[in-house]
Amino acid sequence: QAPFVESGGGLVQPGGTVTLSCTASSFTFSNYIMNWYRQPPGKEREFVASISVTGGSRNYAESMKERFYISRDNARRTLTMRVINLKPEDTAVYYCHAELGVDYSDPGDEYAYWGQGIQVTVSS
Repeated sequence: QAPFVESGGGLVQPGGTVTLSCTASSFTFSNYIMNWYRQPPGKEREFVASISVTGGSRNYAESMKERFYISRDNARRTLTMRVINLKPEDTAVYYCHAELGVDYSDPGDEYAYWGQGIQVTVSS
């Protein structure tokens, strides 16, 4: 069924902080590169950040580098993103995405999984 249990979204004030989390519920989390994407209202989905299977490497979209931080805890099977100094333009649906790591795969692993999306609304 649903590959993730997602949490952390909601209404937050400008200048505030949110922590979004996706916990894998139906696949081997430690076999996958993990990514965050977001889709603002009326706009296309855009890449936010990625983290390697072991957590040793991170990559951010240029505009996300200063205020976004991606992390993972393989023991807890959880992907997390912390966003500080929130701005109204951060309002979006945020999606976690699992991408199979070739060197970590097991037989039968699916190539990718998408979360249902976490709504973040930044407004006073």
